[in-house]
Amino acid sequence: MKLRLMISTLCVASLGIAGCASQVTQPDEYSGFLSNYSQLKQAKSPSGVEVMRWVDPQLDLSRYNAVYIEPTQFYPKPQATAKIPDSTLNGINTYYNQALKRELAKSLPLANAPGPGVIVVRAAITAVSSKTEGLKPYEFIPVALVAAAVSTGTGIRDQETTLGTEAQFLDGASGKVLAQVVRKGTGKPLENDAQVMKADDVKNVIDGWASDLHQSYVKFKKH
Repeated sequence: MKLRLMISTLCVASLGIAGCASQVTQPDEYSGFLSNYSQLKQAKSPSGVEVMRWVDPQLDLSRYNAVYIEPTQFYPKPQATAKIPDSTLNGINTYYNQALKRELAKSLPLANAPGPGVIVVRAAITAVSSKTEGLKPYEFIPVALVAAAVSTGTGIRDQETTLGTEAQFLDGASGKVLAQVVRKGTGKPLENDAQVMKADDVKNVIDGWASDLHQSYVKFKKH
């Protein structure tokens, strides 16, 4: 499916000022990884972050006794740049896969394959581009790892690292979609536009995503 990239204008302000770029993924930022976006609605994750989410109202988690996590991926496949090299991309993907397994194993045993009674988690790091008001687009790398320049008021521009994901949860026997979520987050700021992004810069974002998935399972299990 053809990727639709959004170039959004971010307000020029310090990192701490609210009201700049929306933290909720907008429709023009959807990558096409999910099969259907029409039922997504804005909701709050267990940690209080605004996300776009849909959960099957008939979902019965008591039917499931294991979880299978498909290898995470980039969608679409990105091309490395000097600012975001292959080592960074590979590190982010590997860490995302590990974080999902680490957190979801707290809820259910990890299965080796899909099957009856298994929830399948299919997750990807997805694409978006952005620019700062008054500046040219920083980079058009086709993945949600963008450096949005933010004025500090001193003439020095910090680079804000951003990561986005789309994930769906399937019945391991029928393939029926049980839930979907789209979200993004902000990692550590880079000191300047010459600093190379590393996987460590967005590990806090990935940890938050994985933890929220575990807490969401706990919440829905109680209902």
